Amino acid sequence: MSSAECVRLGVHASGVAEIVIHRPERHNAMTRQMYEALLEHIGACVRNGAVRSVLFKGAGGKSFISGTDIAHFKDFHDGRDGIAYEAFVERVIDAVERIAIPTVAVVDGWAVGGGLALATACDFRVCSDASRFGAPIARTLSNTLSSRNIARLQAALGVPRVKRMLLLADHLTAQEAQACGYVHAACRPGELDAAAHALAERLMALSPVTHKAVKESIRRIVVEQRLDDDDLIEEVYGSQAFRDGVATFIGR
Repeated sequence: MSSAECVRLGVHASGVAEIVIHRPERHNAMTRQMYEALLEHIGACVRNGAVRSVLFKGAGGKSFISGTDIAHFKDFHDGRDGIAYEAFVERVIDAVERIAIPTVAVVDGWAVGGGLALATACDFRVCSDASRFGAPIARTLSNTLSSRNIARLQAALGVPRVKRMLLLADHLTAQEAQACGYVHAACRPGELDAAAHALAERLMALSPVTHKAVKESIRRIVVEQRLDDDDLIEEVYGSQAFRDGVATFIGR
């Protein structure tokens, strides 16, 4: 099986798409080819009008995504390779974050490094009760995360937890992640898939116009520190969905 074939896309009749990382023998560690395949599948979901929510999953029950395959770094020569790598990873995380429809990370096991970043870029996270979240780079590779990814983590978890993860190389349990709001629901592994689809169904019953605007506003505020929103407000208030909502509410 090629690396690209380790990333699989399926679309349910309900409108829920599932992008599954299937490399359990390597704890779903990502190669560059896998990242490229992930980008292609994201593009396919965005272009498919029948897709109304996207779930990101890892196969095997031990890891969601354990980050980038360490073999990717063996040919790095200097810091410029690191800059290029982080820019590439940002392309992937940004693509996840810019999906206009709701996204859910379905975490069964460890979400580490790049896997943590990808889960954080999703709108919601559901996990099994034995899942763990972290980025122990101070203990492993002695590398770093980009400032954009640290900003995402800070917004989702708060500075003290991010320092605990990055400086102490510690992890959060599923229960800790749920208690601070990072995880929407923690459940038994056998209940995880049903919980993810139930959340997706709940989201799909709500306004895609509102979802799109709110998601983009949050992305701009957190990642780009921008408050400009005239384009978003104009699109929402000029939409047929808004006019229909007003008419329906008045007509009750």
